[in-house]
Amino acid sequence: MRDVLIGIDAGTSVIKSVAFDLKGRPLAACATPNHYAAVGRQGSVQDLRRTWADTAHTLAELSNKIDDLASRVAGIAVTGQGDGTWLIDRQGEPVGKGWLWLDARAGETVERLRGDSGDLDRFRSTGSGLAACQQGPQLRWMTDNAPEMLAGATTAFHCKDWLYFKLTGRRATDPSEACFTFGDFRRRDYSDEVIRFLGLERLKYLLPDIIDGAVEHHGLSTEAARLCGLPEGTPVVLGYVDVACTALGAGLYEPGTDAGCSIIGSTGMHMRLANGPGDVQLNPDHTGYTMCMPVSGIYAQMQSNMAATLNVDWILGVAGSVFQGAGIEQSKSELLAHLEGWLKKAGSSPPIFHPYISEAGERGPFVDASAFASLIGLSMGHGFGDMVRAVFNGLALASRDCYTQMGALPARVRLTGGASRSASLRGILGGALGASIQTSEREEAGAAGAATIAAVSLGIYETMENCVRDWVTPFQRPPEQPDSDTIRYFDAVFPVYRQSWVALRPVWHSHAETAHRPTLS
Repeated sequence: MRDVLIGIDAGTSVIKSVAFDLKGRPLAACATPNHYAAVGRQGSVQDLRRTWADTAHTLAELSNKIDDLASRVAGIAVTGQGDGTWLIDRQGEPVGKGWLWLDARAGETVERLRGDSGDLDRFRSTGSGLAACQQGPQLRWMTDNAPEMLAGATTAFHCKDWLYFKLTGRRATDPSEACFTFGDFRRRDYSDEVIRFLGLERLKYLLPDIIDGAVEHHGLSTEAARLCGLPEGTPVVLGYVDVACTALGAGLYEPGTDAGCSIIGSTGMHMRLANGPGDVQLNPDHTGYTMCMPVSGIYAQMQSNMAATLNVDWILGVAGSVFQGAGIEQSKSELLAHLEGWLKKAGSSPPIFHPYISEAGERGPFVDASAFASLIGLSMGHGFGDMVRAVFNGLALASRDCYTQMGALPARVRLTGGASRSASLRGILGGALGASIQTSEREEAGAAGAATIAAVSLGIYETMENCVRDWVTPFQRPPEQPDSDTIRYFDAVFPVYRQSWVALRPVWHSHAETAHRPTLS
């Protein structure tokens, strides 16, 4: 009996393959750390061959955890980290390394394009603001600054598209990434006007066909079947971009329930559901994303702050270096165990932290590749616990900043991502948004969302609405209500948070200039 669906989620930190039964219950999972490398101060790249090898390994390992998997698998769905530029040649071989969403080399290109009056029409078409992480600006940067990087390239992929190609041999992308980067979200297709504005008419040949995994799929190739230990011809579904799949798996789309959705992982994504093109609310700053969902006429409107748990990693790194200086080695898990204790030592008025720790700057609710993290309001009375609390508060304030650009704050937020396990963060976020926080008993929201698309594509469910009744609703935990004192605190602090980052923007640009000057030894 074909009673197993596999969802692949190739994220920034981890690549995982998760097996589900046909009602959405997880059966087993295999994961491996992802690997990427820095290029100078702003570049961030990933090896395409290694990414495929790691993904194939996780699929093969599932067979060791599930009896008779080869005879039971009904289909495979794949999603992965969004944005970035992964080039291949005519033979299907990689052309250089894949640029990630973390890559900030196109920052100045974005500033120049955003200053062009034509960006308004581009924004109205895509429903999405320009950022250095996107494939359009990255291809434009290559064209202007390093055309040799494009030599021999015939197709430009995103991460999941590359994996789909290796699984099936088909060169394709999905409606979500195609449209928010190069298209018209209303038509779910590429836009010649957008491509022309980006100055990429001569590179249009790089853009692969758009296929909707909810209605179309292809078979597992002979070579992929051999590597993964699964039958040749097994249906493979190209999922939507990881944030859209995660939103689907976490419950953003559940007819009859009105909730926002936040992903607090390496980056932060904050979403509202738009029921039709007329419900999309475009903001005057030309920021955010509008992503097609795998349901006709339904969109996820998103604002994304570039760095979320990366800020927690930074403060843990500071603590780790202090321990190391005292001759005490602490692993990341050991440092994480200290967090609750540090938070309890925080006072009632911690400093304000702007969580823009990524070298790529910020992309939501404003776009500025020169944005820097900062602490505002430090005093002699503040200790390390206050700094830790400031970082957590900063993640929550950035979330509120994003939601305010999409209309009223939601009354309920469905939270997923690694940080959703922290009760402290859930309480802080609920207070900052004035919203109840709801999590799922099933943590693998991205893989689950991809698998739900497969369940509909393969006809296991007739509609996505019917599918989410089994795959999403039963796994929701009771909502956690926000604390009234915490709500009042954030209502008072939020205007100061916004005022301070607005005032600091000229300072960021001046500081960015000094980063390219000789430094003291």
